[in-house]
Parts: sequence; structure tokens; C-alpha cells
Amino acid sequence: MTFEQELQNALWAAHSLFERGRATGSAANISFRWEDAVYISASGTCFGRLAAEDLVPMSLTGEALGERKPSKEWPLHLALYQKDPAVGAVIHTHSTYAVLWSLVPGLPEEDVIPPHTPYLRMKLGRVGFVPYEKPGSEALFAAFRARAARSDGFILRNHGPVVPGRDVLDAFYCQEELEESARIAWELRRAGLA
Repeated sequence: MTFEQELQNALWAAHSLFERGRATGSAANISFRWEDAVYISASGTCFGRLAAEDLVPMSLTGEALGERKPSKEWPLHLALYQKDPAVGAVIHTHSTYAVLWSLVPGLPEEDVIPPHTPYLRMKLGRVGFVPYEKPGSEALFAAFRARAARSDGFILRNHGPVVPGRDVLDAFYCQEELEESARIAWELRRAGLA
């Protein structure tokens, strides 16, 4: 895969997530690793209008390498790149069912979404739960880093999922599976069946 292909995959994934209501307004971010840099959506960008110039470079240590400011939630992305060299992309949205599920009382900190189907575990693995901290805050980043090694994907309470993948399309498929699994869990709970 070339840099241009991965860039186009990031734009396609962002547009698809926006068009289907998985991301709204400027409340999502996406990144991919290329060589010694991470390309992440710039602060204030909208997935529905994301363009190539909106993916801005930064170092793996968190230094901005361009003129535009990266998303304020870049530390969530870097925590996953630093955790595992096989991670090639990260997607964070505020998708509806993952947020709804994050509000269920008494959720476990590890394996937060019940395995009603086998696909979440097959595609992503275990999903960890990160307690609420203000978005963009150092408290959130510290809570996330403290849990990063224990799970494969994450739901931030009152906030949404953070999902890594080997590349952008893998992260996209894993994010979709997480959202669908959260929808199934929510609907079963609402129906009194789980």
C-alpha cells in the first residue's frame, strides 16, 4: 500500500462514517501511521468534508510537524501507536450505540460489551471501559493510558469508542463491529432479554 492509498482510505472511511451518522459535526478524529509520523485529522474538522490537507502530520512523540493544529485528542491515538507497533490506524467517533452503552450502570472495566455474537472478538478483541473524564483533558489521557495495555479497543464513558487497526480499513471494520455489537447489546437490554 502507498501513502496515497492509505490517505484515500482515511478520507473514504471518514466520509462513510459521517454519511451514515456514526460521526457528526466536528466530533470525531482519525489517524494513520506512515513511516515515522502519524497523520491525524486537524482540530475542528468534520468527517463529512474531510480533505487530504486536513490530515496533519505529527511525530510519534506528539510534536506537530505542520502548521495546522492536530485534533486535541491526539494523545488517545498516540497511546495506541506506542502500545503496539502493529497498530497502523486509529478511529475515534461519538457513535450513538457505543455512547448509549457507555451509560449503562455497573459496566465492567474490561470486556465491556457482551459477546452476543462472535464477531467483535474475532475482528477486534476485548473492549475496555474508560471512566468519564472531560474530553481533551489530561485526566482523560491518563485514564486511557492506564488501561491501554489491557484491551484491544475502548469505549470512553459518555464519549464514544476509540478503535485501532492494522491500517485504516481494518480500524474502520473494527469500529463498525464495535458499534453493531453495542447496538445489539443495547436492544437486547431494552427488550429485557439480556
